Amino acid sequence: MRRAASRKTGQPNSTPSVNSSPVDLFRSASSKATSKELERIDNLFYSYANGSSAMIDPEGIENLCSDMEVDHTDARILMLAWKMKAEKQGYFTLEEWRRGLKALRADTVNKLKKALPELEKEVKRPSNFVDFYSYGFRYCLTEEKQKSIDIESICELLDLVLGSQFRVQVDLFVEYLKSQNDYKVINMDQWMGFYRFCNEISFPDLDNYDPELAWPLILDNFVEWIQAKQS
Repeated sequence: MRRAASRKTGQPNSTPSVNSSPVDLFRSASSKATSKELERIDNLFYSYANGSSAMIDPEGIENLCSDMEVDHTDARILMLAWKMKAEKQGYFTLEEWRRGLKALRADTVNKLKKALPELEKEVKRPSNFVDFYSYGFRYCLTEEKQKSIDIESICELLDLVLGSQFRVQVDLFVEYLKSQNDYKVINMDQWMGFYRFCNEISFPDLDNYDPELAWPLILDNFVEWIQAKQS
């Protein structure tokens, strides 16, 4: 009969609990905590997701908004979509949901609600706002190969994303868009041009507006409309 091999004296003990360094133990605990957090984020996702599509659809987003006591037309919901980098308007995939909620460190509805004020501050930083503003336009491109948005939707979007910062300019531009007949839709170049206009042009005197510079034609027409209105 073969004898069992005996452990040599002085051989290092391979049990992790004895030889694990504090760093190893911290990493292990951190990994377990992250895993638990991700599990809670996933469970929260599936509590709002449509069972057949495995996505949070418009109805699910409305339910989420109701639970957070935030109107579904609130700008912070668009900010949340921006944080998730959501690609399709009115829908969140699991990957997008994970991306956003992990970044916000929110794994419950209450934590998500409490994260919204900080998210709003993050979006309003100049380094982030241009990206958010352009995202707002892209998010509203709901059809394949669509490159422009109808005037009515643009007016609503302008009020949502820019109204709090440039109230007078937005109100006048919306009034102009609704009264003119030359443009039925707005493209990205025109959309970004208006943001540049709000940031660079003195208002309401328009003294530093130069039509010879590379402004979209719609803004030249807008300025002429304002000047005619002022006179």
